[in-house]
Amino acid sequence: MSRWRELPASLDQRVRQLVVQLRRLKDRSGLSLAALAAKTSYSSSSWERYLNGRQLPPRDAVEELARVCGADATRLLVLHEVAAEAWTDEAAETDEAEEAAGAAPGAPTAPPPAGGGRRTTTVVLAAAVVALAVALAAVLLATRPWQDDRTTADPGHAHAAVGDTPAPFVFVQGRSRPCDVQRHDSDLKAGYSATRTTLMDLKSTGWEVLEAQCLLRYHGFDPGIADGSYGEKSKDAAKAFQKARGLVVDGIVGPDTWKELRR
Repeated sequence: MSRWRELPASLDQRVRQLVVQLRRLKDRSGLSLAALAAKTSYSSSSWERYLNGRQLPPRDAVEELARVCGADATRLLVLHEVAAEAWTDEAAETDEAEEAAGAAPGAPTAPPPAGGGRRTTTVVLAAAVVALAVALAAVLLATRPWQDDRTTADPGHAHAAVGDTPAPFVFVQGRSRPCDVQRHDSDLKAGYSATRTTLMDLKSTGWEVLEAQCLLRYHGFDPGIADGSYGEKSKDAAKAFQKARGLVVDGIVGPDTWKELRR
């Protein structure tokens, strides 16, 4: 399992969600940064910046990562559109703060570009933001991520069918999601993820975490609020479950723990 740096505390939540999903996809692929660089148009140092939240990855980079990892890019591109808007907002706020503070005493002042460069830049930026908003609206209308978290092919079925593409996971502090565990094809399922291999540890988030929390609760081990965020209480519940099943007690949910959770 990759040892990722902790993302900057100042990173906008919308950008954070994109980076977490890109990290998870890279981990699942087993590719190193050097391997990603060899298979895409971007260098390993670029991927290091993208995956540590220091630079917003270009849309093409997101598409290439999905392609080399064999994943559907649709969900990632929705997250990228939202993250790009957040990144633009943050840059604009920084510019405003710098203008309010003024130039540092004694700092050389560059001559303004011919033709009013600042005004031209502002107009171009405004046009780009409008175009981005239109593109984002089109994508959101097509994917409808605001619909019920467990969208299914059969509206009357309580669980997501295997193979359905779920909406992008967005963590909401204090939001508890329902746990309706049932047995399907000899496996216990809560309907959020069909995974049997995803590795999870502290600070992991996503549908897989929510699935594990529901299964832990079903087996009688309290993971705390079922919110899709793997915190200390979820890890303690996983440790207790692993001990009861004779597994390695480390609180990390992996293939062996998933196998027992699905029984």
